[in-house]
Amino acid sequence: MKILLLGANGQLGRSFVEDGGLAARGELTVTSRDGHRFDDGPAEVADLSSPDSLPALLDRLRPDLIVNAAAYTAVDRAEQEEALATRVNGDAVGALGRWAAAHGALVVHYSTDYVFDGNATAPYPVDAPVAPLGAYGRSKLAGERALRASGADHLILRTAWVYAPHGHNFLRTMLRLGAERDELRVVADQIGAPTSTALIVRGTLAALDTWQQADAAQRRTLVGTHHLVASGHTSWHGFASAIFDAAHARGVLERQPRVAPITTAEFPTPAARPAWSVLDNTGFGARFGYALSDWQTGLHDVLDALAHPHA
Repeated sequence: MKILLLGANGQLGRSFVEDGGLAARGELTVTSRDGHRFDDGPAEVADLSSPDSLPALLDRLRPDLIVNAAAYTAVDRAEQEEALATRVNGDAVGALGRWAAAHGALVVHYSTDYVFDGNATAPYPVDAPVAPLGAYGRSKLAGERALRASGADHLILRTAWVYAPHGHNFLRTMLRLGAERDELRVVADQIGAPTSTALIVRGTLAALDTWQQADAAQRRTLVGTHHLVASGHTSWHGFASAIFDAAHARGVLERQPRVAPITTAEFPTPAARPAWSVLDNTGFGARFGYALSDWQTGLHDVLDALAHPHA
């Protein structure tokens, strides 16, 4: 099987490369926007801000599986750059889907809790009405719709509150600020499930294994949208407090800062954030036979990796 991984330098793409599971399942080619890779390994150029450039790459590589871990993820900047965000997160995904539909390939694509308005009080089911609050959410919804409309076999995997030991994310920001400050003020009225890229990688590989073993009729039941997030939920304030507790216990932080809860209104941002980002992930486990662990497990695994980087 020929596998194409887009976005190798992003949080999720890098985790796929380091995990090795995709490479173990076929002939893996990875891409980045400029052809350079975080570990200096081989990479092709794939610039999703130029969707028209993608078919030539796909024609040359002829992948059987396209894993799209590339995305425009600057939520606040997207308010000023919605056209660019939509090209990357929407138009490019449609281009991937149309090529895949014409060549019998499977597309695995990642979407987000930001397609919802955050007004719910129970976990969002996969088929809940979508109503993005801002440009980033609209661009990701455009990608979902373009992929569905393409007719390609696809798995759209929505996730949320993603973090890793590397890249730009809430956990790394908290560890940096926690080492510098005695007190941090963190939003306590936004609720979600912090999800490590390791969980997303393992869940994706489980889904791909199920797909590979399924016959044509079974595959028709798998095609569509699934929620791939950690189980349970907390606030950003709760997540920050758990980060500092676990980091201090492992010696990653010498001392723990105080964490003061604040409201969203006290921390204004250019883009509105959903207040409730909890996605119902029960269908994923049932369909793919992979139990999605609680968010605390992922946090402890990531901090173990940071405490013992060469273990």
